Amino acid sequence: MASAPTFINLHVYFLALVAYCGIFLFGWETGVAGGVVSQPGFRTAFRVPNTKKAHDAVSANVVSVLQAGAFFASLCAWFVNDRLGRRWSLFIFNAFIFLGSVLQTIPASGSLALIYAGRAIAGFGVGGVSSIAPGFVAECSPANARGRITGLFQIVVALGVLLSYFTNYGVSKHIAQSDPRIHRVPFGLQLVPSGLMAIGLIFVKESPRWLARKGKREQSLKNLAFLRRKPVHDDEVILEFAEIEASAKEEIEGRFTLFQALKQKGTPIRFLIAFGLFVFQQWAGQNSVNYFGPQIFQSIGYNGTTPALLATGVYGVVKFVATLVSVSFGIERFGRRWSLLGSAAGMGILFYILGALLKTYPPDVNATSPSSASKGMAGLLYIYCIAYSFGWGPVPWVVVSEIFNNRTRAHGVAFASATQWLFNFSLSQATPRMVTALGWKLFIFFASINMVMIVFSYLLPETKGKSLEEMDVLFGTIDASEQRQKVEQEERVIEHQLAADGENMLDYTADGGSSKGGSADDKDRHPVSTMTKDAAP
Repeated sequence: MASAPTFINLHVYFLALVAYCGIFLFGWETGVAGGVVSQPGFRTAFRVPNTKKAHDAVSANVVSVLQAGAFFASLCAWFVNDRLGRRWSLFIFNAFIFLGSVLQTIPASGSLALIYAGRAIAGFGVGGVSSIAPGFVAECSPANARGRITGLFQIVVALGVLLSYFTNYGVSKHIAQSDPRIHRVPFGLQLVPSGLMAIGLIFVKESPRWLARKGKREQSLKNLAFLRRKPVHDDEVILEFAEIEASAKEEIEGRFTLFQALKQKGTPIRFLIAFGLFVFQQWAGQNSVNYFGPQIFQSIGYNGTTPALLATGVYGVVKFVATLVSVSFGIERFGRRWSLLGSAAGMGILFYILGALLKTYPPDVNATSPSSASKGMAGLLYIYCIAYSFGWGPVPWVVVSEIFNNRTRAHGVAFASATQWLFNFSLSQATPRMVTALGWKLFIFFASINMVMIVFSYLLPETKGKSLEEMDVLFGTIDASEQRQKVEQEERVIEHQLAADGENMLDYTADGGSSKGGSADDKDRHPVSTMTKDAAP
């Protein structure tokens, strides 16, 4: 028999990184547009009128058309996800990202129509991926590491934002404003992660939970063993598969329609939690800085395009490092609820201080370098970013990917993603105008929202360390003793079936093969003929 692998979740991390290549583009698209539109060469090439009102309108449109496409993708992603599975759904939506990226890269000057079309199509792809990838990763992750692995979502978003900021900064420093590469390079680089995702998806496994729901029990067990890097007869694999099977059987035997499943006890509150998480995440203030960082840094005294882009780039570095530390050490240590609560408190306090400073020390628009007060305000924005990254950045995606049961997960994550993109769209339309109209009051506005978020966070149930099947117990959909009885019965069924399959099945190893040779999907060499629902308990 094969020895125990040293890095037990290697296959799950690989799956997460492949699925999250599309999420990298979520971050890239978030950060790149504001910087591109702020370039004088872009505004000249596409004949944007030289007025503040026109600049704000084009900034809002270039950014928000992507959210519009993403919102509509989120509304239909659940259908594709449920019918075709997680893997093939990601293939399809990634194709939209690739096409949209090509269209954004083509125009050199003139009309913005092709850029708008490209961003809408790419947004459709990004919206679909953001609706599917978190749930896919959560379904494949072990309970004790699910927060950390699913939380890679926000690390990849932060990395995309970071690289887009410094790409814009590098382009502004080394490419002439009259050169169409000023926008073609930032838009064209999106093709790289999209291509890597397409290649990587060839090698990832389908979700064991989706396979179990579709009655493909043999492949479900094989994929689960592959992801855990353990043989199929391992006690932990059997127990986890028993939980998956018990949940799948309850759904099949109950013959719930989707509408009936949505009305089950404990389900509406999960959708309400998902809605609240993403409304608050969007209006916490962070994405205003993501999309319009240069404009916001200019509002606190970083005059000129290059200083504002550099300050925004530093913001991206802080966000990436803070998110990396948070996901690696914070989510599983402090739990979801307390991470959100502490994050909201920190963000609210910092924005109140920043707003007060901006009112007391308004920047000099004619200054050639930032004042001490402006540098202090920039520092507060960086600390604010750390507070966001330790809670409201990664945790909402972790929570929504784990609170729904197998019957409603595709719909729940899609609903959460649609909520995120809808309010993302409204925020991107409002922010440029709010920066101009409100000034220091903008930060007081966001700070007050963060105070409400503290109460919301306190009322959330803690999901840390619970299996996906235990969420029905947590939300009162099923009684704990009833679930335990079903799991124990299913465990006996699986053990009986594995024993009946003999050495061929027992030789199936952690890395998808056999101690005698063969592969995970070789059904002739590893028959599982007795894996049927009629096996005796």
